[in-house]
Order: sequence, then structure tokens, then C-alpha cells
Amino acid sequence: MTRDDRQEISDVLVRYATGIDTRDWPLFRTVFTDDCELDYGEIGTWRGVDAVVEFMTATHEMAGYTLHRITNQAATVDGDTATARAYIDALIMSQDNTSGVSAVGFYDDELVRTDTGWRIRRRTFTPVLMRTI
Repeated sequence: MTRDDRQEISDVLVRYATGIDTRDWPLFRTVFTDDCELDYGEIGTWRGVDAVVEFMTATHEMAGYTLHRITNQAATVDGDTATARAYIDALIMSQDNTSGVSAVGFYDDELVRTDTGWRIRRRTFTPVLMRTI
């Protein structure tokens, strides 16, 4: 694994957060492979980037401010595949920004190197704490 691989994988994880928080759905789409699979437990499961983007767009249209902080990123690269774990601390506020949900947990990702850079092929979200605020 090169330093460039680590940085590029980190960039993918940050791009996920930035895409959601800025509602930049074309940017968000660049995080995943076309045939990605996401398992967010009780929140939902999705197959394919279109399904993921559709869900996130609809969910965040109903939200006010959101802050997705992704930390403690650790990646292991094996050729053109990689695994990564990162902590997520997300705050999703209601439209009037007076209440919301705090979700803390971690992402386990399987990534692949594509012609356009690293992309997430599979993601599992493990919640550690979810609460209304």
C-alpha cells in the first residue's frame, strides 16, 4: 500500500460525508461502484448506486443541517482491492434545526480501484449509539 492509496481511500470516505452534508449528489455518487451493496442494519440495505443516492437524497431533503464526521480511518490495500474501517459520528437535524438524531458507529468498507479511482463496493454500518436530541 502506498501513501497515495491511503490518501485516495481517505478522500473517498471524506467525499461521502461532504456529498451528503452539501447535498452534492453527483459528488456523492462518485463514492460507490455502480453495483455497490450497503447494509445499514435497521436503517436499510441497498444494491446499486442509484438506490443509495435515491435514498440519501429523499432522506436529506427532509433534514436541516447535517454533519458527518469520519475519523480513525484505517485501510489495508491488496493490489486493486482494499478494506477500510472508519468511525462515523453523524448529526442529522430536523428541517427547523431544533431537534435531530445523533448516530455514532463505524463503517466497514470493501473498496476496488477503478479507472476513475477507489470506490466503495460494499459497506456495513455498525451503530454503537443512536439517539434523538
